[in-house]
Amino acid sequence: QVPLVESGGDLVQPGGSLRLSCAASGISFSIYVMGWYRQAPGKQRELVATISSRGSTNYADSVKGRFTISRDNAKNTVYLQMNSLKPEDTAVYYCNTAPGGRSTWWGQGTQVTVSS
Repeated sequence: QVPLVESGGDLVQPGGSLRLSCAASGISFSIYVMGWYRQAPGKQRELVATISSRGSTNYADSVKGRFTISRDNAKNTVYLQMNSLKPEDTAVYYCNTAPGGRSTWWGQGTQVTVSS
């Protein structure tokens, strides 16, 4: 059973906002560096944000200043707040450990579509 379940994706207009959630179960969530990844059609999966167990964050240049990653270890959940969305943010978004992700932990992801 995949221990990570993503949710919150939707169709949104350019300039809009979304908040993604990733709920973990059956793992020692708080010890892991977690990341949000995305994969657009025809492109490789890319890491867009990471957060350490203590809350230190890093972002890809393409999302810096627009996206914010956070986590609630008590709820075993990691979030991605996405603001000022652009059409090029359209992708399936996944969470997993970072960097690289555990191969058996990839879930179904959540679709984000930015379009007018």
